[in-house]
Amino acid sequence: MKSILKLSIALILATAAVAHAQQPEKGKGRGPKIAKPRISDTVRANIYADNWFKLYINGNLVAVDSISFIPHNVISVDILPEYPMTIAVMAKDNADKNTGLEYNNTNLGDAGFILKFGDGTVTDKTWKAKNFFHGPLNRDMEKPKTKHFPIPADWYKTSFDDSVWQNATEHSEESVDPKAPYYENDFEGAKWIWTKDLALDNTVIFRKTIPGPPNGDPIPRKWPRGVIDASEKQ
Repeated sequence: MKSILKLSIALILATAAVAHAQQPEKGKGRGPKIAKPRISDTVRANIYADNWFKLYINGNLVAVDSISFIPHNVISVDILPEYPMTIAVMAKDNADKNTGLEYNNTNLGDAGFILKFGDGTVTDKTWKAKNFFHGPLNRDMEKPKTKHFPIPADWYKTSFDDSVWQNATEHSEESVDPKAPYYENDFEGAKWIWTKDLALDNTVIFRKTIPGPPNGDPIPRKWPRGVIDASEKQ
């Protein structure tokens, strides 16, 4: 009987010792200390669209124009660049989906998109551009009709193949006619881009992969990154 009692006590003590060993030490339950990026490691991104845009970097949604039509505004955000950096932008001119016209179907709208990052990334004719909404066909404002083309579900992903897309067309500042906020921000060196047709192409997707900082800065370190699910899934 005494032997059984001693064995039971030994088993209890051994189990307690194992449980204690598995508990994290005080102050050490969060794992090893790692270097984390600071706001000084980010770069400023300035984006202006006539009339609206949403922007992805390496497949993650980074910025959305907060005003859908007017007044025209500049969106400025801080980004933590990671190279190669694939930028994908959907830009939309304000246009009725059935007529391609704006201002209650009374006007043929223009368009334009421009971007500059603090690492020297700018928009120019080397970006890829493709239109998905065209109209009014033949500039017919009396009986306007439009054409819509299906937008690929993965257009913003790094793996998307845009090799057959044409390059963007650079447009003059006079053609786009930007409003006051544009002049209040730094877009030096960046070009206005769209497809060839500023007036009739209403939904355009742009893509560009940046291999490293264009301004010659060293490639930043591989910071720890989380991926936030922007959907409403739990």
